[in-house]
This record gives sequence, C-alpha cells and structure tokens, in this order.
Amino acid sequence: MAYIGRTREPAFLFHADQTTVDLAKRLRRKMTPSEKALWQRLKTKKMAGLKFRRQHPIRFYIADFYCHEARLVIEVDGPIHDSIGRREHDQQRDGVMEDFGIMILRFSNDEIRYHLQKVLKKIEEVSIMRTRKQ
Repeated sequence: MAYIGRTREPAFLFHADQTTVDLAKRLRRKMTPSEKALWQRLKTKKMAGLKFRRQHPIRFYIADFYCHEARLVIEVDGPIHDSIGRREHDQQRDGVMEDFGIMILRFSNDEIRYHLQKVLKKIEEVSIMRTRKQ
C-alpha cells in the first residue's frame, strides 16, 4: 500500500480528516437512484477491470465515485448543481482534486437515467486512456 509522506495514511485518502471519512460512510447508505444505477455498473471491477470506490473522501470533499489507478472522479450531478453558488463550490472542489492529478467527469442524473450506455462508454474510454499513461 502506498503512503503519503511519512504518515501511515493510504495515498488514496489524500489527507482526508476523520469527519470527512465518517460523512462518506454515511453517504454510502444514502445514494441517489442515479448513483445506485451507475454503481451497479462500476462495482466489482466491471469497468475495464478497474476498482472504483463510492462516496470516496478526497481532502475535504467526497467524490461520488473514484478510481485511484486512473486518478479519475465520476460525479453525478442533480439539479442542485445548477445554482450559481453550487457551481462556484464545484469549481473550487474540482481545483483541489486537479491539484492531486485527478480528472473529474461530470454526468447529470438525466444522462445516467436515459443514456447510461453512452456514459459507461465515456468512463471506460477515459479510464483506459489514463491508466495507459502511467
């Protein structure tokens, strides 16, 4: 297992504090229908043989889905993400994740509900591209 610096923290937690880790655990029990639908297709290495984690802590934030090998976050955005304040929050959050070398893919609930195969294809293409670089 890789570690950050001299700490015993696993590298894939990106210095998340215990409060954020605990919140992520609670959110795993409260996934939206769109998140559940996508999770059914990502779990148990179904996507290009890569491991995805759900409701994963990254620093002060929680990613809907995260693949450490590809350094890829998948976000499922509902209508709340359309507000100006939320968009600014998302931009700040994306910046923190990008500083860790993480790429963020965003999909709306409707994209997952009505175009799931297209969403899965995009995730697979990006995952494969990002793991080949490394």
